[in-house]
Amino acid sequence: MTPNEKDGTGEGAKTIRIVVVEDQHTIRQGLAALINGTEGFRCVGSFVSMEQALPEIEKDSPDVVLVDIGLPGMSGIEGIRRLKERHPGLLALVLTVYDDNERIFDALCAGATGYLLKKTPPARLLESVRECVSGGAPMSPEVARRVIALFREFRPPDRVDNDLTPHEHRLLKMLVDGHNYKTAAAELGVSVNTVAFHMKRVYDKLQVHSKSEAVAKALRDRLVD
Repeated sequence: MTPNEKDGTGEGAKTIRIVVVEDQHTIRQGLAALINGTEGFRCVGSFVSMEQALPEIEKDSPDVVLVDIGLPGMSGIEGIRRLKERHPGLLALVLTVYDDNERIFDALCAGATGYLLKKTPPARLLESVRECVSGGAPMSPEVARRVIALFREFRPPDRVDNDLTPHEHRLLKMLVDGHNYKTAAAELGVSVNTVAFHMKRVYDKLQVHSKSEAVAKALRDRLVD
């Protein structure tokens, strides 16, 4: 194996394994060709929908999933949410035509690592994938400006009062950090049922109905540090 086969930079890091979820055939095929035609990258799967992709991702163990938002059936945002629940360490990078505030916010709250528009040049797209793997959060310039504007416009209170116990605060923080019930239970040394019981109380107190809503509210109201 040559150095570039290990990582594509010639410096020893591994090849980045990517799954593409995109319903437009031409774009999906173009992305796969771009990825496979560039040293250091490998497309290990390309799918029309999240319903097709989710079970296959279990087998392929990719490093990054490139996800469109406007997909048939399950949306890319819901798909990202489910991916992060099952695989907290998996990196999901949005690649879409949508640049409205609502979709950007929802995608980031669902667990997207970055948000790119489809007009992103090929070289920049691959650079963004590598940036993701290196710990960055790449965004198209237009998206980054919207995110900054959202933070400027949205001024949450220093701290919202709530009745969460210290243990409930800890569980909520673990969800924000990407844990699901199973991984949280393993880290705390308790059963999944115990975590589910406490999280039901957290949902009731926060007046939410799902993990994603709880995480969004925790971030919006600064309920965790």
